[in-house]
Amino acid sequence: MEPIYHQTNKLVQEVQHLLGQYERAAPEEISRLEQQISGTFDLISEKIDRLEILVNKEPPTRRQNAKLRLDQLKYDRQHLDAALRNLQYRHRQRAEEVSEREQLLSQSFQANDEASIMIDHSLTHHTALRNTHKEMDNLLGSGRSILGNLREQAGTLKGVRKRLLDIANTLGLSNTVMRLIEKRTTQDKLLLWGGIVVTCIVMYLVIRYLT
Repeated sequence: MEPIYHQTNKLVQEVQHLLGQYERAAPEEISRLEQQISGTFDLISEKIDRLEILVNKEPPTRRQNAKLRLDQLKYDRQHLDAALRNLQYRHRQRAEEVSEREQLLSQSFQANDEASIMIDHSLTHHTALRNTHKEMDNLLGSGRSILGNLREQAGTLKGVRKRLLDIANTLGLSNTVMRLIEKRTTQDKLLLWGGIVVTCIVMYLVIRYLT
């Protein structure tokens, strides 16, 4: 069992090396490396199947340790397979981006200023949209922070109002003073909700007209 285990482990290391080459590979090298990696994967699977049989033939004292080592090889195989799929997806994305860029550049335009302006406008618009999305993310984050602060202030005002009323009752203040306190609390509450409404309107207008 030991020779097969070491052979399989060596194959795993070989795949890791090939994946490093595959990640940096030029488009014309991708197909060759994929075939090489696939062939090595097949060898690893064959070795693992063979080890599955040999593990059960190990002495009881060594069987548990042998099974753990086999499970590690299985995990490595799955991990490398997932890494390959991820790299293949990234290569496809890059290929699609290159293809789209070449199609855009290869389109036949009239050689005049109007065509150049249209291209520049399209690129500028795309860049502006991307920047706008970034600014919107920042603005929404700030808006959430502001609304959170306003809610916190609302809770604080409620607590202050309650304490003022308790103090007023304790000191026996007149009804006129009590009404003044109530009026000021109401004004503060209106200002607070007014601020919330204004913030929501501003966020809506930005989302409505900048996206």
